[in-house]
Amino acid sequence: MNFLIRLLISALAAMATAYVLPGVKINSFSTALVLAIVLAILNLLVKPVLILLTLPVTIVTLGLFLLVINAVIIMIASSLVSGFKVDGFIWALLFSLVLTVVTGIMNSLAGTNPND
Repeated sequence: MNFLIRLLISALAAMATAYVLPGVKINSFSTALVLAIVLAILNLLVKPVLILLTLPVTIVTLGLFLLVINAVIIMIASSLVSGFKVDGFIWALLFSLVLTVVTGIMNSLAGTNPND
């Protein structure tokens, strides 16, 4: 149940973030819900592989390269989800940062713990 609530919160956060950033477009809430599911799957399957492959660069940049990996995940999601469009890498990076902050705030307000 907690996973479903976090998924809905992620979809709402994606809609809010797309509303704020002019370089990101989400057509509808159902698109945002599909996006939240795709991002969850990509973060589960693809992100660990990317982190492992780029571990030396991540260590040298003191972890800042993880921001690039998050932007790449957003760009992959943009190509997989119709109705979700990101205008470029910088917008994907900004979307990733703002989405993380908004999701964190919404999760804390809802009282959900992402580690559950």
